[in-house]
Amino acid sequence: MKQSLDTRTKLLTKNPISLMIELSIPAVLGMVVVGLYNMMDSIFVGQMVGAAQMGAVSVSYPFTLINAGSAAMLGVGSASVLSRAIGKKDERTIKKIMGNLVAMVLLLSVIYTIVGMVFTRQLLSLAGASDNILNYAEKYLRIVFAGSLFVNFFQSANMVIRGEGQLKKAMTIIASGAILNIILDPIFITVLKPYGLGIEAAAYATVFSQFVQAVITLWYFRKKSPNVKIGRIRIDGELLPQVLSVGVSALLMQILTLVQQTVIYRVAANYGGENSQILLGAALRFWNFSFVPLWGISQGFQPAAGTNYGAKEYDRVKTLTRVFIAAATILSLVFYIPAELFPGKVLSMFITTPGVAASGAMNFRIMFSTYIFQGSFLIAVTLFQSLGKANKATWLVLFRQIILFIPLCIVLPMVGGMGIRGVWQAIALTDAILVVITVLMMLSEFRKMPGTNGIKQ
Repeated sequence: MKQSLDTRTKLLTKNPISLMIELSIPAVLGMVVVGLYNMMDSIFVGQMVGAAQMGAVSVSYPFTLINAGSAAMLGVGSASVLSRAIGKKDERTIKKIMGNLVAMVLLLSVIYTIVGMVFTRQLLSLAGASDNILNYAEKYLRIVFAGSLFVNFFQSANMVIRGEGQLKKAMTIIASGAILNIILDPIFITVLKPYGLGIEAAAYATVFSQFVQAVITLWYFRKKSPNVKIGRIRIDGELLPQVLSVGVSALLMQILTLVQQTVIYRVAANYGGENSQILLGAALRFWNFSFVPLWGISQGFQPAAGTNYGAKEYDRVKTLTRVFIAAATILSLVFYIPAELFPGKVLSMFITTPGVAASGAMNFRIMFSTYIFQGSFLIAVTLFQSLGKANKATWLVLFRQIILFIPLCIVLPMVGGMGIRGVWQAIALTDAILVVITVLMMLSEFRKMPGTNGIKQ
């Protein structure tokens, strides 16, 4: 337990800016690699197989969030409970974390594998995919659903590793599989494309890489974890409600992204057809990737916020929140500037058909115009998750994915003959409104926190 206490002391006492850098760099680098391998399927398929197949991968992506959502629910919820337990020195809770997580992963993975593989085509039809894209997407997504157990286990368990403050180890494990996927994608496509299995090759590479990550993660908890072991595998009736109450907001963030992007593709099909779906598919792949490093910073923030809150260091929680928001906003410029200055070139990474990328450049610039506000949103959601304030985290997610976005996405294309441009503008306007709501909710939470006698630096 010595290392746990050392980590706890560091989270409670180290200078906030230095702590942010130490926690964020491995988290951001690891998540960028993970984001790359999610995006590389589209890039390799688009460059090596074809535009329709790239569109199929993009249309399939929201449905992979069914697994990602469950992993996030269990992982974020377990990590939040763990970091607060470390802050309180609650050994009993720490010992039960992984057994409960593994039992839930097994249960949900069986359900998702069966449902996902049996109803693949019906799920994809919800996104309004055209016949050509639908046929390719069905082949890709069915293979991805077959690997549900691997992705659910390694993603959720990796969040527990982060929750105990072992950010470098967590990101080393998750990046290893991501790098493997990036290496295997072009190899598998080259070998299998002559047999008419180009898009399937990308899916096989992804599932195999997830299997490797799951094996490494299992080995870590069996042999290397200093604090958390896989004990008795069972659903714990006392622990599970705590995990789910926090994790449901993380689940909603993933699942409602599925709903949000399904609505986008459906409306795009109505107003612009297959070309609009391909353009939005490329834009959303870059958009999803641009969130990854910000998600990395938020993962670095989680153990710091949760442990300090558990130890009643409320002033330090406020200071850390401000430091991490500033860092996330600065980091967002890495994506914001290229997207605004060179939108056509960004889209051309995914689309090789002459003229198609250029036709979507202005709309892509509009869509990305409010991206710079996303750092404050993700840190705020993570703050509420870390403090166990599940309702507030859930409301923020609902505002972004459903309450604001869907009405705007449906109504704006009908306003003034805006058409397909209204879909792109709905994304930007949603985030502009959301940043105001986010700031107000954080300030309200800060006012409710008791004061502490000085901030530990």
